Amino acid sequence: MDGHDIIVLGASAGGIEALKRIARDIPPEIPAALFVVVHIGAHAESSLARILALASRMPVSQAENGAPIERGRIYVAPPDQHMLIEPGRVHLARGPKENRTRPAVNPLFRSAAAAYDGRMVGVILSGALDDGAAGLWEIKQRGGVAVVQDPNEAEFPSMPRNALTAVEVDHCVKLAGMASLLARLAAETKTGKAEPWKETTPVLSALTCPDCNGPLWELHEGNAIEFECRIKHRYALQHLLAAHEEAEEKALWAAVLALEEGAILARRFPSNGEQEKRAAEKRALADLLKQRLEKLKSIVAADDLKHQTV
Repeated sequence: MDGHDIIVLGASAGGIEALKRIARDIPPEIPAALFVVVHIGAHAESSLARILALASRMPVSQAENGAPIERGRIYVAPPDQHMLIEPGRVHLARGPKENRTRPAVNPLFRSAAAAYDGRMVGVILSGALDDGAAGLWEIKQRGGVAVVQDPNEAEFPSMPRNALTAVEVDHCVKLAGMASLLARLAAETKTGKAEPWKETTPVLSALTCPDCNGPLWELHEGNAIEFECRIKHRYALQHLLAAHEEAEEKALWAAVLALEEGAILARRFPSNGEQEKRAAEKRALADLLKQRLEKLKSIVAADDLKHQTV
């Protein structure tokens, strides 16, 4: 086939409404299969396929392992499984989480790039942080087309903005023109040429994996930076920063708890005259840590608001 008959779409926060708009507007006769990944909870039943089916004139289904790929159909990743594309079929896997989630956008994009040389279109929609940027870069490197929702209209602009920074994007469009663009790309002859493919040489970093505490290797894919451990947990830079901020807060609260318990023990079971002084010092240090944690929460909240309103 000469057209772009594999279209992969990734979204996170704010992406449901964007996907509903695309599903509503996409012509049912489009000569392509569409694959959708949205970050969803691992243990909750997903209603995404039903939501998109209500909006779309195309058949929509939650992907099943081994299902054949059919043009004119939308496949939705199920909870707690990565949706991967192999030649002619869909593959589901409970592999290591990427960017602290499963399903994640990058595994879908990378698998599409590897399986369908130049025939794929990658689309990044509304979402937080930077999942999808590295996968979109790989699609572009292998001759595919890179499309990004205009971040100025995205409810959460971080994912589109980071994709624009990391990848030489072919199209940055508003949702009003997204469906017609995808239909045109599906029908036209592919023109992109794959760059000579070279595996990225990982460099051992001084960081550890937030999931398993193993060492992390740093990978550069275009302007996108990712980190991967031996288990294959994988993090984009902003997701790694967020994970470490959570780990820092957890460690600090554990320190507060230990200091407060130490103060209680020192006051309740004094062994000498110094115990009361030590209890007061521990209480003061615990209070200081609490103040720092409240300040840290304020900084993080302001930063989140900034990313949402940029």
